[in-house]
Amino acid sequence: MFLKAFAVGGAICTIAQLLINYTKITSGKILVTFLLLGVVLQAFGLYKYLVDFAGAGATVPISGFGYLLAQGAIDGAKESLFGAITGGITAAGAGITAAIVFGYIFALIFRVRSKKN
Repeated sequence: MFLKAFAVGGAICTIAQLLINYTKITSGKILVTFLLLGVVLQAFGLYKYLVDFAGAGATVPISGFGYLLAQGAIDGAKESLFGAITGGITAAGAGITAAIVFGYIFALIFRVRSKKN
């Protein structure tokens, strides 16, 4: 189980790193592309197979966040139109909250400096 998660998560991160190193695509565009790729693959029902195979190796990278948003919207759409709109945020609420809280804590702990070119 751990080997599959490591292999799939590592492959996703390797692809992103290769795009950063060998193309002129910015990190932000790569991030958005991977997020949207997770959404599109889940919209067609394909990302679920990757999650079933690799577990955290598929859900931890940013494409997994796109999968989570899409799955929440799909589940919410079964209830109502409003559920389709809010379902993604409801599904990802814990992760979003953790990112904000831990980001704030680490911003208090560490001194922020600009990067020197």
